[in-house]
Amino acid sequence: MQFLNGKTIPRRTFLRGMGATLALPYLDAMTPAFSRFGGAKGAAASDGTRVIFIEQVHGAAGSNALGASKNLWAPAGVGKSFELAGDNALTGLDPWRKYLSIVSNTDVRMAEAFAPPEIGGDHFRSSATFLTQSHPKQTQGSDLYVGTSIDQMIARRIGQDTALPSLQLCIENLDQAGGCDYNYGCAYTDTISWASPSEPLPMIRNPRSAFDLLFGAGTNNADRISRRKANQSILDWISGEVSGLKRQLGPSDRERLDKYVTDIRELERRIQAVEKHNSSGEVRELPEAPIGVPDSFEEHMRLMFDIQVLAMQSDMTRVISFKTGRDASSRAFPESGTNKGFHPSSHHGGREATVMEFNLINKYHVNMLPYFLDRLKNSMDGDKNLLERSLIVYGSPMGDSNLHNHRRCPLLLLGGGNGRLANNVHLKAPDGTPMANVFLTLLHKLGMDDIKSFGDSTDEFALNV
Repeated sequence: MQFLNGKTIPRRTFLRGMGATLALPYLDAMTPAFSRFGGAKGAAASDGTRVIFIEQVHGAAGSNALGASKNLWAPAGVGKSFELAGDNALTGLDPWRKYLSIVSNTDVRMAEAFAPPEIGGDHFRSSATFLTQSHPKQTQGSDLYVGTSIDQMIARRIGQDTALPSLQLCIENLDQAGGCDYNYGCAYTDTISWASPSEPLPMIRNPRSAFDLLFGAGTNNADRISRRKANQSILDWISGEVSGLKRQLGPSDRERLDKYVTDIRELERRIQAVEKHNSSGEVRELPEAPIGVPDSFEEHMRLMFDIQVLAMQSDMTRVISFKTGRDASSRAFPESGTNKGFHPSSHHGGREATVMEFNLINKYHVNMLPYFLDRLKNSMDGDKNLLERSLIVYGSPMGDSNLHNHRRCPLLLLGGGNGRLANNVHLKAPDGTPMANVFLTLLHKLGMDDIKSFGDSTDEFALNV
């Protein structure tokens, strides 16, 4: 098969064989075609910006009054003069300050109770509110209503020229149908992405399912099962295509393609190892989880991060949302330093010892991010690495989970955003500032100036200091 047409390979080149489909990473041989890609759909469409939203449930110990006084989340210093040290949950990000903006003291008031019947249902509103910054309608019926989420608004502008306009991933079991507590539909807690105010988007928990979605691993389920039983790789199906393409490439492109293919095979190997272990008959820590889901939280997070890197490296998608937990989950994270369940730990009663115990879990979760940042930094996309090209939003719609409030909510911005973020800065918002103001500003930075408001926004938020 010939891919070279004159001087360049089209950016949208796929290698296909036996049901496998492999999108290529950016190669030097694509440069002229790539420079024309994107048209005039906004600033972010033509410069390859990737946008990732990550939700942390249950707020943070630093959003409690005691935790705030001990700087467990927001550091004491503002502007460029801030330190991440001691018990601060963000200490693991200190080596990544160049790519870090801390935005503290913003509120997500749309997640609060608006009427007496809604009181107590904060956990069942929060996730739906995070990326919509809108108040969910209290219902267990089909008349769901909240708002269109920011990731989907962005996907409509910069995701229409990719194979997947957006990708939704999660870590915990989110497939509970019907109604949840406090008269809220489980759809509100099962996703953070809303294509419209009444259309929640499903999230993928199983790394195998996400892998198969990206790489078209088999035309049907029978093909996939047969290949796995034979312990075959999808790369076996397209080895001839890869070899043929490499003969047409220069040395740097061959090296880049080799690394990309190696990364895919390593990810596939790790998924296969998880499936083999989970089908061995040994007692599982997560007996309800699919065979492809690791019992280890850290391994699951890393697999999902690697899937995101490959999805963005191949330009299969430029918009990702990632839900790392489920509200009211009692999962324990012994690697954090405490065996106490996540939700019980979040109800710390304001006591110092229990606040600090909850902070251990917060720090453990944040410490998952450097792996992702490192993988992005070591993945090139043209003349920049993916971390420079990416805007990562990490936060929670809840503040002090002990009180079920939504004030002083955790929020971080990571990555270079293609030069749109100043970074290495702590920005403390004035009291009462909606988190929606930050999201509105991000929309404008991505070239969506026609959007005048978002959720309960009142104004833009100054991010470049």
